[in-house]
Amino acid sequence: MIETDIELLKGIANQLRIHSITSTTAAGSGHPTSCCSAADVVAALFFGHMRYDAKNPKYYNNDRFVLSKGHAAPLLYAAWAEAGLFPVEELLKLRRIDSDLEGHPTPRLAFADVATGSLGQGLGVGVGIALAGRLDQLDYNTYVLLGDGEIAEGAVWEAASLAGIYKLKNLVAIVDVNRLGQSQATAFGHDLGVYRKRFEAFGWRVEDIDGHDLEEIIEVLSGVGINDQPLCILAKTYKGGGVSFLQDQDSWHGKPLNKEEAARAIAELQPSAKSASGVTIAAPSSLPAPNNTPPASYPALTHKLGDLIATREAYGAALVRIGEADSRVVALDGDTKNSTYADKFFKKFPARATECFIAEQNLVSVAIGFGTRGKVPFASTFATFFTRAFDQIRVAGISMANLKLVGSHVGVSIGEDGPSQMALEDLAMMRAVAGSVVLYPSDAVSTEKLLEVMAQNRGIFFLRTSRPKTPVIYKNDEPFPIGGAKIVRQNAGDKVTVVGAGVTLHEALKAADLLAKEGIGITVVDAYSIKPLGKDVIKAAAQKTGHVVVTVEDHYAEGGLGDAVAGELSCEGVKVHKLAVRELPRSGKAEELLAKFGIDAAAIVKKVKSLV
Repeated sequence: MIETDIELLKGIANQLRIHSITSTTAAGSGHPTSCCSAADVVAALFFGHMRYDAKNPKYYNNDRFVLSKGHAAPLLYAAWAEAGLFPVEELLKLRRIDSDLEGHPTPRLAFADVATGSLGQGLGVGVGIALAGRLDQLDYNTYVLLGDGEIAEGAVWEAASLAGIYKLKNLVAIVDVNRLGQSQATAFGHDLGVYRKRFEAFGWRVEDIDGHDLEEIIEVLSGVGINDQPLCILAKTYKGGGVSFLQDQDSWHGKPLNKEEAARAIAELQPSAKSASGVTIAAPSSLPAPNNTPPASYPALTHKLGDLIATREAYGAALVRIGEADSRVVALDGDTKNSTYADKFFKKFPARATECFIAEQNLVSVAIGFGTRGKVPFASTFATFFTRAFDQIRVAGISMANLKLVGSHVGVSIGEDGPSQMALEDLAMMRAVAGSVVLYPSDAVSTEKLLEVMAQNRGIFFLRTSRPKTPVIYKNDEPFPIGGAKIVRQNAGDKVTVVGAGVTLHEALKAADLLAKEGIGITVVDAYSIKPLGKDVIKAAAQKTGHVVVTVEDHYAEGGLGDAVAGELSCEGVKVHKLAVRELPRSGKAEELLAKFGIDAAAIVKKVKSLV
């Protein structure tokens, strides 16, 4: 494709509009006017500027395109169909249950790195993709198409800030400023100056263009990467652009055209529409591919039984140990790395470490971006702060992302910092995410072994780490498979099975010692895998103790360990009694708080006695 063939690009843009209209009309739902506004920009990118292998969307050095305004999915699908990836006839299956061309893009499609449509998240993902390209010394650029409505989302500005700080010259944000939102005009309409000032304040180079002028679009795209700043292109467009009775008209958001309206629109567009068939798309350069091969093994552990080590400390040590053997591993943190102990990795491997500062939504999005490029991203902060990023985590589930989250400072056991710092909802939150694995180690060995499991397996993982130091109770070669549990204390004649995890496992072991002095035996189970749960191990233990189980957790009663066990075993005839935090906590010493909220050894002893 040559820059001067503007008429062909105009024709392709109109063909993309036609595809967007016909597919949404066939589906009976969708956002054709949001597609029409961005059609010229997308035509310029896909057929006049970007470098990519149209037959291999996952090629490692392709330019990347993230459709942050995911409701314009029909436009994205039309571009790839015109590029020859699949027949244009498939577009008419939009939104059908037997088609992967869904209402908003998901990675069921080879060309969609992430799911989009929950607005405001695409730019953060783009930051992660761009940082991965820099790390791998590749020359691809990352293009993120945003709507002006989503610019109201704070996550956009978290991403804009980080991109400016790290001078991501390989990142381009294109804002489709079409003035109209879903229910009314956007806050600033076509006042591009407002957006300009904001992006410039975050260290971006900003260019204003007429988003329907192909010559101007191509000209500004030719300047990508000319300095060390990320580039923001503010494209003034009109919703429904190119169709006279739709253009700049309110009340058309998310509304497909009926057959008569579609025929009228196509009649306007058809005379100048042109297929992209035969267009030469610029090929990506053939720089060396990154090494994203997992290692055969990791260095051995050297912990000693009885050593007192907080699991958050063990996380930091494990991250370095695993990172030494696995170059795919990258670490991200939200200005808590001296508390999460991720700082050990940051010091050892600074090139593979990204400080995202206190912006947890963006922390998660950037990590997701790294994961799309073959990296194994470990993102850490206080577990309670991940609640801010739940939408990003939820959409990561839809994205089938490779994402490793590590949350420290969980439960009342953190002590004096008080309830605003105590993660007491995190297990419930993470269990609810599609495809997630939720892990809760109790000592340094289990922490390190579970981190290996996280690195070895693709998917969304959440590892919960604790602040108090706890003794090492496992040998260095103990395996910790996903979906397992460990019986750490068991004797013939035990009366009750007590299931704990993290700090409460150690409280259960203390309770076992106290009860043994009174002739009462209990089986103690370490439920280190909360999701999937080690159901069979717990069930087998419960069958030997009269089908009576007590769960103990440093978490609210709703949605945590107790609910996980009850949900799996109640139908098996097992009676589950839950000890959990059932009041709003307060500051205090860890041991005082465990006692006050009924999850310490004394509370376990009392509960067991009441049952036997």
